[in-house]
Amino acid sequence: MDQFDFVIIGAGGAGEAAAHEARRRGASVAIVDRELFGGSCPFWACMPSKTLLHAAGIHALGGDYPWPQASDRRDYMINRIERPWPDDGGHVSSLEGAGAEVVRGEATILGPGRVRVGGSGGGDRELRARFVVVAVGTNSTIPDLPGLDAIEPWTNRQATTTRTLPKSIAILGGGPTGVEMAQVFARYGVPVSLVHSADRLNHRDHPRSSEALAAALERDGVQLRLGTRAERLVARAAPDGVHRVTLSDGSSVDGQEILLAIGRTAPLSGLGLETVGVELVDGRVAPDECLRIADGTFVIGDPAGPEMHTHLAHYQGEMAVRIALGDDVRPDYRAIPRAVYTDPEAAGVGLQVDEAVEQGLDAFEKTADLATTAKGYVVEATGHVSIVVDRASRTLVGAFIAGPGASEAIHLAVLAVKTRTPLDVLADTITAFPTTARVMGGLFVEAARDAGAV
Repeated sequence: MDQFDFVIIGAGGAGEAAAHEARRRGASVAIVDRELFGGSCPFWACMPSKTLLHAAGIHALGGDYPWPQASDRRDYMINRIERPWPDDGGHVSSLEGAGAEVVRGEATILGPGRVRVGGSGGGDRELRARFVVVAVGTNSTIPDLPGLDAIEPWTNRQATTTRTLPKSIAILGGGPTGVEMAQVFARYGVPVSLVHSADRLNHRDHPRSSEALAAALERDGVQLRLGTRAERLVARAAPDGVHRVTLSDGSSVDGQEILLAIGRTAPLSGLGLETVGVELVDGRVAPDECLRIADGTFVIGDPAGPEMHTHLAHYQGEMAVRIALGDDVRPDYRAIPRAVYTDPEAAGVGLQVDEAVEQGLDAFEKTADLATTAKGYVVEATGHVSIVVDRASRTLVGAFIAGPGASEAIHLAVLAVKTRTPLDVLADTITAFPTTARVMGGLFVEAARDAGAV
């Protein structure tokens, strides 16, 4: 039996951040994972998808960046060419170098402060801890779709690591994964159909951002089927042997591969949470404001909510350790940046204007059409920059961008929302010309005048 200050179950972004924070503070750590240390982001999600988007953008402009070269670059980013793929040695070395004990195997919670790890080589090991941190991440949601069990559908894992382009692909789901991979494959000449049950893409984002994404994907040749859902799959039903998905509107789409991108589900069932008094509701847990789900037990990363982002997972990992060790802090979710890395990029933070009004704020929105701005003229960009302001407090409560550099420019607004920077200060801030941030700066000036701040 081994005793630690922290036993962390899951070594993705959240778990790694928690382990490093705990070691920085002198706490002993065991971190457990049944798969690759590092989690989904470096191997099957963030890093490979963004690498492929970069390559696809160059290819779409006529650059010499064929798919085999893009695949080589992606594999290098995941792994480095001198190592067998897949290899998590860099993540393991970082954790061990910090003084954490790395444990491979399947973790099960036995009770407060007790975790059993079943090793792949046989035999169990029991770990004891002052604090247990659940950081198991999420897996692609597999829908209950008739006919799906007759094929081997793709998830983000296959889509981001394939070395062979499919002859065609049908993507179910129009969130970040769906739209990003749709653009990658379309720009490499693959016929792509994208089915999304909502009436607009990435429907939690600003409507104008959804419009910009839809226009971009259609320019790339993606067939969009919005406001309908998959009802049945027939394997090898089309004349050329590809699969057919029948939709709720009576139509159908075909694909040699079917990519499931409808959402993510946390693998919490079977973890043993009931032994510490935690009841799953629809497969989910409900942490308190300190990320606790039971005395001495925390949850971080995707299963904790309120959103699923690697950067939020890092934040929660560090925050949970600080709270466990006695710091008087609480996570603040008002200014979580969101970004989709398509061309154009789409990014946002905070509240949309209707959400702000629903919360009782006297909110108004200011919007600029990027095509009419200096930045838009220079790079031939379409899209928008929009800000949401609370008139009473004269502060920014939300901002949204679709356009070049959106994922970078949004951080001007992230900091403003986080710090509740007064609108007159934002209006008096100099931004470089011509940039997307400069467009946002102009909106700060307009909003300050409308709110009587200047």
